[in-house]
Amino acid sequence: TEGAARYASEVVDVPVVNAGDGANQHPTQALLDLYSIIKTQGSLENLKIGLAGDLRFGRTVHSLAQAMAVFGAEFKFISPSFLEMPQYIKDDLDEMGIKYEECDDVEGNIDDLDILYVTRIQRERFADPEDYEKVKGSYILRKNMLTNVKENFKVMHPLPRVDEIHTDVDDTEFAYYFPQAKNGVYTREAIIHLLLGGK
Repeated sequence: TEGAARYASEVVDVPVVNAGDGANQHPTQALLDLYSIIKTQGSLENLKIGLAGDLRFGRTVHSLAQAMAVFGAEFKFISPSFLEMPQYIKDDLDEMGIKYEECDDVEGNIDDLDILYVTRIQRERFADPEDYEKVKGSYILRKNMLTNVKENFKVMHPLPRVDEIHTDVDDTEFAYYFPQAKNGVYTREAIIHLLLGGK
């Protein structure tokens, strides 16, 4: 539930880790995503990042956008209009002077990116199943769409995936979502270690 972790932290005297609160934020995922980005790019500074899929309810992209904005990222928000990035996130980026562009299609919008972060478009968010059927094919990343991407380009995903990244991407040098998941083990171990008093 949105805000549950914050509320818990206000009423207990022990550390509280927000490992995802509804459609709001996912700070521990953001930490492992930052670690994954620096592992693949060598830096967090001034990168161009595409966030694709359900940006309205996708808590991972909310946290990542706010975290990467601190490092001067430029964004492409790729989603159907009714699943676009929440206004409060865009307002924060505007206040920071961070550039972003909103697009409604993956193809043709990834060649200048350093990172493409894909999230699942959730069928259950659509009141009309026909609307889902109309957009789902537009948000499937396929190997043949990667022919002109940058050499350092990487595809990330918080997992699990459904069909938004075709399996033919898995064996390319651009796929990083499986190592990204492994990085989550190390990152969360580090968080627990710190909470237990480690240095």
